Amino acid sequence: MKKIICGIILLVSVAQGFAQNVQGAWKRNLDTAIQYLTIVDNYFSIATFTVSEKKFIRTRGGTAVIKNGRMTGIIEFNSADKSEVKSNYTYDFQSKGKKLKLAAEGIQINWELVDEASDALSGSWKITGREQDAKIVPMNPGARKTVKILSGTRFQWIAINTETGDFFGTGGGNYTFAKGIYTENIEFFSRDASRVGASLSFNAEIKNGDWHHSGLSSKGDKIYEVWSRK
Repeated sequence: MKKIICGIILLVSVAQGFAQNVQGAWKRNLDTAIQYLTIVDNYFSIATFTVSEKKFIRTRGGTAVIKNGRMTGIIEFNSADKSEVKSNYTYDFQSKGKKLKLAAEGIQINWELVDEASDALSGSWKITGREQDAKIVPMNPGARKTVKILSGTRFQWIAINTETGDFFGTGGGNYTFAKGIYTENIEFFSRDASRVGASLSFNAEIKNGDWHHSGLSSKGDKIYEVWSRK
């Protein structure tokens, strides 16, 4: 069974009451690329990209439970190796202050804290509704779904099929959320590198625990989406 850490944004879930000090986004620089690790809502993702070359390299993630210095879960996507999907993994880690050491396959990886997942949108979300003909049409994502993960300053969306292992695309970067306005600044985009560097702003609010998201897409189309926590 393969257990390969292979991307930038590692979004790891934190079980309620355990290891709250590791929840948030973490960062490390590679020789030619950058990585982020973010821990939220029982889910994780790793992504690797370069900013200057606008190049997406890979991403990987899935469920995660952090307890007693150990992270365990099931891989739900791997853009570089779909055969890893549905496999189990276990990694040991150590955290202290703004430092995190995550050991995978005997290799110790050091991360620096970026944020602590403290804003209202921090968490792991899935799309559950979309406006069509002036009505919100419910969506019930199955194995094929779009997930969006926010850490407080970092975001990533991933379109995947958790049954087949198929990977359809991802994008991410940094975001702000203030006074009802959510703004994404795109740093990587797997399907269209020309979008890197763009900023998109939307109206955003939390209603009954759901995230209502409206505005214009990167193509200029009007959108209204409802996202629910995973």
